[in-house]
Amino acid sequence: MTTERNPGVGSHACAAPVLDGTEVIHVDCVSHVYPDGSIGIHDMCFKVKADEIVALCGPNGSGKSTLIEHLNGLLFPSQGRVVFHGAAVERPVGSDLWREVGVVFQRSDDQLFAPTVLDDVMFGPLNMGLSPEEARREALAALHDVGAADLAQKMPHYLSAGQKRLVAIAGVFAMHPKVIALDEPTSDLDPLHAETIERLIRELRSVHHISIVISTHDLDFAARIADRVCIVKSGSIIAEGPPAEIFYDRDLLQEAALKQPLLVQLYEEFCRVSGIRTEGKPLSIQEVTREVRSQITQKPPGND
Repeated sequence: MTTERNPGVGSHACAAPVLDGTEVIHVDCVSHVYPDGSIGIHDMCFKVKADEIVALCGPNGSGKSTLIEHLNGLLFPSQGRVVFHGAAVERPVGSDLWREVGVVFQRSDDQLFAPTVLDDVMFGPLNMGLSPEEARREALAALHDVGAADLAQKMPHYLSAGQKRLVAIAGVFAMHPKVIALDEPTSDLDPLHAETIERLIRELRSVHHISIVISTHDLDFAARIADRVCIVKSGSIIAEGPPAEIFYDRDLLQEAALKQPLLVQLYEEFCRVSGIRTEGKPLSIQEVTREVRSQITQKPPGND
């Protein structure tokens, strides 16, 4: 897979939704205008594939959060359509898309409101029609799976930021969605909790086969975790592709007001000052180490 460039807003049309089961969500040339007239997204073309982690990368105000709120019906397009498993989501009111696509907000306090953590995580299953006993069982299982079983009787207000994020994810996970979209999932977290969230996201995809959408301007995080990266600028996706192709395209990232991941910057600078060719496009410490060792080994003696 190579980088795909959008030639410009309004100058293209989305590819048709894929109906072979590999595509879960298809956002088909969607635009959204808020009541005050401001444009959230414009001619947005986006897809979520089965069993993948896709990262939406762009600066604040680029439209990432607006797109995420269209994925489960929190917002409805002013123009265009959202397609879920081949069927267009037609109604802004009464849609059941929230049952299939869960959203974890950037501010966990916007999502947690019940007296206890258990009550909060039970809320979704209860609204899906489960009995209190069934909802309790699902909530406890979800808390266990995200590593927050010991928080069940705690009051959400007194939890740490990392604990709140885990509980918010559990509340969505308890409904067994096909897709979970997370808005800046590691923002404002200490390194330990950020690592926990990152590991949990991988498990949701690999163990539970939930497709994951991540909105982030942390490109180091996106480089580590994403299967596919979409660059968002001014309400549209201007390019998408595998992380190695996207994050080694300095001109593209500068166009989107983004900087290359720190590891990429360090690797390219090391190669420049050492006279080493940057043939590979490593994204992890292990990959950088192997690439540098390989290049140094191949470098003819006396070329320092």
